[in-house]
Amino acid sequence: MIVLVTGASGFLGRAVAAELVAAGHEVRTLQRRPSGVDGVTDFLGSINDPEHVARAADGAEGVIHLAAKVSLAGDPDAFQTVNVEGTRTVLSAAETAGVSRFVQVSSPSVAHAGSALAGVGAELASPEHARGDYARTKAEAELLALSRDSDAMKVIAIRPHLVWGPGDTQLVGRIVDRARSGRLPLLNGGTALIDTTYVDNAASGIVAALHRADTAHGTAYVLTNGEPRPVGDILAAICLAAGVQPPRWSIPAAVGRTAGSAVERVWAVRPGADEPPMTRFLAEQLSTAHWFDQRDIRAALDWAPAVSIDEGLRRLAAHYAETAAPVA
Repeated sequence: MIVLVTGASGFLGRAVAAELVAAGHEVRTLQRRPSGVDGVTDFLGSINDPEHVARAADGAEGVIHLAAKVSLAGDPDAFQTVNVEGTRTVLSAAETAGVSRFVQVSSPSVAHAGSALAGVGAELASPEHARGDYARTKAEAELLALSRDSDAMKVIAIRPHLVWGPGDTQLVGRIVDRARSGRLPLLNGGTALIDTTYVDNAASGIVAALHRADTAHGTAYVLTNGEPRPVGDILAAICLAAGVQPPRWSIPAAVGRTAGSAVERVWAVRPGADEPPMTRFLAEQLSTAHWFDQRDIRAALDWAPAVSIDEGLRRLAAHYAETAAPVA
């Protein structure tokens, strides 16, 4: 089918577009800069511009909406504009174009209120209880998308959790940079059990959602590798794959939350050039369990992850070995 992917210049978006091409679909992408994906047709523009979106969606049969403002801090209005109003624009254009399948790429943070999530499914998105502007606006966007589900346009929401892999400059890149500079603490010893998702699995699961939208629509699903591990083990494994020393110091979770709240107040007045070193949401993520029951999504999508965490780590290590600067 003809499929439009928004946000295909991002790490996960590129993987999804490439997965669609490999599956034989005709793929269009919409984002502000070229996607860099072979075999796609790039439409350059903003998801907040109805004309840009309408042009890209014209004739499409499926839409996978990944474009979003992703950050731990920033202007609340910017999150609202991109994540909520941008989603509204894409949904309206899809309906006008006669799109029959719409995949809203969401986040487990839409249902995270600060306490542990252990072995749960995709609980209801809650803008009122979500932590931070990113999670709040993604919750609003997911609810908006699912409210447009119909027999004419079948909408399904997929929440991939902590996507990582070779070439990731966000999660992996920041973990490695902070560990290298000694700015990556463990909270409560890094014992909280968490799920993560290797990028190839996230991409294949999202494409499976497009294929199975006829029977699985109207619902949100959390997507992970289904291999929960202590957060300290995950951080250490990523660091070792990159050839840097894993974090060795730990602080109490309560201290991390307090420090995160203080940093958020400072960032609101004088934001830094990069992500804040700690936020209350990040402290909660590092110190509370968040792993998810994968039986529903695997049954609904007839899908299972193909790459284990250990295999993903081997691929990550190989990537760092191949890209390491030569020794003079």
